[in-house]
Amino acid sequence: MVVSVRTLDDGAWISVNDSRAVGVSQIWPIARHDFCGCETAHLLLEAFYDVGVDGRRIVAGVVGQCIDCGTEGSIDTLPVGRIVEGEFSAYEPGQVQSLLEPVDGVPEDEHRLSGRF
Repeated sequence: MVVSVRTLDDGAWISVNDSRAVGVSQIWPIARHDFCGCETAHLLLEAFYDVGVDGRRIVAGVVGQCIDCGTEGSIDTLPVGRIVEGEFSAYEPGQVQSLLEPVDGVPEDEHRLSGRF
Protein backbone atom coordinates (compact mmCIF):
# COMPACT_ATOMS: atom_id res chain seq x y z
CA MET A 1 0.00 0.00 0.00
CA VAL A 2 1.30 3.46 -0.90
CA VAL A 3 0.67 6.38 1.45
CA SER A 4 1.40 9.86 0.15
CA VAL A 5 2.70 12.29 2.81
CA ARG A 6 3.99 15.84 2.40
CA THR A 7 4.00 19.24 4.06
CA LEU A 8 1.70 22.02 2.87
CA ASP A 9 1.37 25.78 3.29
CA ASP A 10 4.98 26.54 4.23
CA GLY A 11 5.03 23.81 6.89
CA ALA A 12 1.68 24.60 8.49
CA TRP A 13 0.07 21.25 7.60
CA ILE A 14 0.90 17.61 6.96
CA SER A 15 -1.03 16.14 4.07
CA VAL A 16 -1.77 12.39 4.03
CA ASN A 17 -3.12 11.04 0.75
CA ASP A 18 -3.84 14.60 -0.45
CA SER A 19 -5.89 15.63 2.61
CA ARG A 20 -4.81 18.02 5.36
CA ALA A 21 -4.34 15.72 8.34
CA VAL A 22 -2.29 17.44 11.06
CA GLY A 23 -1.76 21.16 11.64
CA VAL A 24 0.62 23.26 13.72
CA SER A 25 -0.39 25.66 16.51
CA GLN A 26 -1.36 22.80 18.79
CA ILE A 27 0.27 21.85 22.09
CA TRP A 28 1.71 18.34 22.19
CA PRO A 29 2.66 16.89 25.60
CA ILE A 30 5.79 14.83 24.88
CA ALA A 31 7.14 12.24 27.34
CA ARG A 32 10.57 10.51 27.21
CA HIS A 33 12.29 13.21 25.19
CA ASP A 34 15.54 15.17 24.92
CA PHE A 35 13.88 18.45 23.94
CA CYS A 36 14.20 20.26 27.28
CA GLY A 37 14.57 19.61 30.99
CA CYS A 38 10.84 19.28 31.69
CA GLU A 39 9.53 15.85 32.70
CA THR A 40 6.78 16.30 30.12
CA ALA A 41 7.46 18.95 27.48
CA HIS A 42 4.33 20.83 26.43
CA LEU A 43 5.49 21.57 22.92
CA LEU A 44 3.76 24.27 20.88
CA LEU A 45 4.33 23.22 17.27
CA GLU A 46 5.33 26.13 15.05
CA ALA A 47 6.16 24.37 11.76
CA PHE A 48 6.69 21.02 10.09
CA TYR A 49 9.92 20.86 8.09
CA ASP A 50 9.85 17.21 7.06
CA VAL A 51 7.46 14.26 6.99
CA GLY A 52 7.84 10.57 6.31
CA VAL A 53 6.62 7.07 7.05
CA ASP A 54 8.23 4.69 9.56
CA GLY A 55 6.51 1.35 9.35
CA ARG A 56 2.87 2.24 10.01
CA ARG A 57 3.64 5.55 11.73
CA ILE A 58 3.66 8.99 10.15
CA VAL A 59 6.54 10.98 11.63
CA ALA A 60 7.35 14.65 11.18
CA GLY A 61 10.28 16.97 11.71
CA VAL A 62 8.91 19.80 13.83
CA VAL A 63 10.04 23.15 15.16
CA GLY A 64 8.48 24.35 18.37
CA GLN A 65 8.76 25.77 21.86
CA CYS A 66 8.10 24.25 25.30
CA ILE A 67 5.49 26.49 26.87
CA ASP A 68 6.61 25.47 30.38
CA CYS A 69 10.30 26.42 30.25
CA GLY A 70 10.59 28.40 27.00
CA THR A 71 13.10 26.09 25.29
CA GLU A 72 12.96 26.43 21.50
CA GLY A 73 14.21 23.76 19.13
CA SER A 74 13.34 20.92 16.82
CA ILE A 75 12.53 17.23 16.87
CA ASP A 76 13.42 15.25 13.75
CA THR A 77 10.96 12.39 14.20
CA LEU A 78 7.78 13.22 16.11
CA PRO A 79 5.07 10.56 15.59
CA VAL A 80 1.88 12.38 14.54
CA GLY A 81 -0.28 9.45 13.50
CA ARG A 82 -0.33 5.95 12.12
CA ILE A 83 -1.84 3.86 9.38
CA VAL A 84 -4.61 1.53 10.62
CA GLU A 85 -6.20 -0.83 8.09
CA GLY A 86 -5.04 1.39 5.25
CA GLU A 87 -6.40 4.62 6.76
CA PHE A 88 -4.60 7.48 8.53
CA SER A 89 -5.36 7.85 12.24
CA ALA A 90 -3.98 11.01 13.83
CA TYR A 91 -2.62 10.96 17.36
CA GLU A 92 -4.50 13.36 19.64
CA PRO A 93 -2.20 16.24 20.68
CA GLY A 94 -3.78 16.23 24.16
CA GLN A 95 -2.46 12.74 24.90
CA VAL A 96 1.13 12.31 26.08
CA GLN A 97 2.99 10.71 23.18
CA SER A 98 6.40 9.11 23.47
CA LEU A 99 9.07 9.64 20.85
CA LEU A 100 9.87 5.92 21.15
CA GLU A 101 6.32 4.58 21.04
CA PRO A 102 6.40 1.01 19.69
CA VAL A 103 4.66 0.27 16.42
CA ASP A 104 2.08 -2.52 16.90
CA GLY A 105 3.48 -5.83 15.72
CA VAL A 106 7.03 -4.55 15.13
CA PRO A 107 9.80 -5.75 17.48
CA GLU A 108 11.12 -2.96 19.73
CA ASP A 109 14.60 -2.95 18.15
CA GLU A 110 13.08 -2.41 14.68
CA HIS A 111 10.86 0.59 15.50
CA ARG A 112 13.64 3.09 16.19
CA LEU A 113 13.94 5.81 13.61
CA SER A 114 17.19 6.19 11.78
CA GLY A 115 17.13 9.83 10.77
CA ARG A 116 15.36 12.24 8.51
CA PHE A 117 13.38 11.24 5.43
